[in-house]
Amino acid sequence: MADEKKTAATTGSARPPLRHRLYEATALLLILSGLVHLGVFAVDGGPWNGPVSWRKPVTFGLSFGVTLLAVVRVTSYLRVGPRLRTALLGVFTADCVVEVGGITLQAWRGVPLHLDMETPFDTAVSMTLAVGGGVLVVLLTVFAVLSFRYRPAGPAGMALAVRSGFAILLVALASSAAMIARGVVLTRTGHQEAAYHSTASLKPLHGISLHAVLVLPALAWLLSRTPWSATVRRWIVAAAVGCYAAAVAAAGVWAIVTY
Repeated sequence: MADEKKTAATTGSARPPLRHRLYEATALLLILSGLVHLGVFAVDGGPWNGPVSWRKPVTFGLSFGVTLLAVVRVTSYLRVGPRLRTALLGVFTADCVVEVGGITLQAWRGVPLHLDMETPFDTAVSMTLAVGGGVLVVLLTVFAVLSFRYRPAGPAGMALAVRSGFAILLVALASSAAMIARGVVLTRTGHQEAAYHSTASLKPLHGISLHAVLVLPALAWLLSRTPWSATVRRWIVAAAVGCYAAAVAAAGVWAIVTY
């Protein structure tokens, strides 16, 4: 127990370096952007769904902001050099800003937010978002590999929570890649309208699996504040991982059935 407290004190609960606090501040700004655009939607109206709506700036701002904040905090438990972690997080933060910025730009221009190749500028934006998505996949895969290569530090259950969170996050990345690939193929073959609606079946799977890296480590952290034994906390985290995996599996079945 004493070793566990010492480990926790030197990882997730320690005061983060200045750059990491800047990354967290950026995450909060992205979340604020999503909330602001929710207000814009309330005032301006229009459809919530569809290729042209305020939904994407809202969901992208909130999702990317929450994910960035979670990744900055969760990677503090990884056994990785501080310089490498800072560099990877810096690229990840910049990429999150580019993704949310591109989506927000297209929303304010009143054009489709994804897979729009009507003009050279729209094509450039779409391709930038696609490349940015690829960078996200690489970075998060690196973090996932690091979490399995070296056992993450932290209180009881944190290692399982971090590893499971990143593993499930890879499912979100795979579903995102599948959505982009299918949409690009339909767009390139002249089925632009079909491309806009082709991702519906994969969205529940993507949404559920995206935030495991936040939910599971947060649970382990909250349990560390209880008087329960380390064994009990590990069992609770394991049960939560099982439930989350079941939800992801159910969303995966739905995606296959409705694809």
